[in-house]
Amino acid sequence: MSEKPFRFGVTMFVPSSRAEWMAKCRRAEKLGYDVIGVADHLGLAPPFPAMVLAAEATERVRLTTFVLNAAFYHPTLLAREVAGTDRFTDGRIEIGLGGGYLKAEFEAAGIPWETAGRRVDQLERTVAELERCYADPGQEPRPAQRSGPPLLIAGRGDRVLTLAAGHADIVGFSGTVHGNTGCRPGLADAGAIAERVEFVRGKLGNRADDVEFNISVYHLVITDDRETALVKAQEELPDLTVAQIAELPTAYFGTAAEIADRLRENRRRFGFGYVTVNELELEAFAPVIALLR
Repeated sequence: MSEKPFRFGVTMFVPSSRAEWMAKCRRAEKLGYDVIGVADHLGLAPPFPAMVLAAEATERVRLTTFVLNAAFYHPTLLAREVAGTDRFTDGRIEIGLGGGYLKAEFEAAGIPWETAGRRVDQLERTVAELERCYADPGQEPRPAQRSGPPLLIAGRGDRVLTLAAGHADIVGFSGTVHGNTGCRPGLADAGAIAERVEFVRGKLGNRADDVEFNISVYHLVITDDRETALVKAQEELPDLTVAQIAELPTAYFGTAAEIADRLRENRRRFGFGYVTVNELELEAFAPVIALLR
C-alpha cells in the first residue's frame, strides 16, 4: 500500500450539554484533528444528532460514527439516517460499522445476544442495504456525497475483515484479543495485529491503494520517562510483557517526539495512517499531531 498523509481522529463519548458538545468539537478542530467520532453505546450521546451539532460547530473536520453497532439498527431505517445526516452536514460524514461486542448492552436494550456469526450476518445485511440505497437514484433522502459517505468497517475476525476488504473505504483494526465482550478490551500483541493486517492485504487485490487502515489507541502517556511508564502499564496489561507493550500500535508512551516516531514506524510496518484516540486524550495527543503535519 502506498504511504498517505496521516489522519487523526478523536472519539467523543463524555455526555455533555449542547453548548459543551459544540465547544469541545470546535476545540478538536482547532487542535488539528481531522475526524470527530461519536461512540455508539447506551448512556452516551445519540450519534446522528451529535454529528449534526458537530457540523454546526465546525468548518473543516470530518464526522463519523465510531462505530455503530449494526445489530441496534434496521438496515433500511439506518440508510435513511445516514443519507439525511450526510445532507444536513453538507457531505462531511463517514460511517463506521461493527458487529457489536458488549453483551451487557444487548441485554439492557432487550436485543438477543446472538452468536458472532449471526452478528456478522446482520453487519453484512446492513452494508448491502446501504450500498443499495446509495445506488438507487430514486431513493430519498439522497446523501450529499454522490456515492454515499465513506464506510469504515471495524473488527478482528476473518469474516468481518473479509467484508471490510471487499466493501469498506477504511478498515478499522480493533487491536484486541479474540472473544472480548467487556468494557476493558484485552490488547493483542504486535505480531497478532500484523497477522490481521496481512490477512486484509491478501484480500484487497486491486483496492490496496484506495483503502485506508485505522487503529485505535487505548493507552497514551506523555512522559519524559518512557521506561517507567511502560512498566506501570503492565499493571493494566498483565498478559503482555513490557517489551510487547513497547511494540504495540495501540498504546504509546514517551515524549511527543518519541510517540511521533513510533507512529511513523507503525505506519511503515502496518499501514496505520488513520489513528484514533479517545476524548480523554484530546489535549495530550495534540502536540503529537503538530509534529506529524
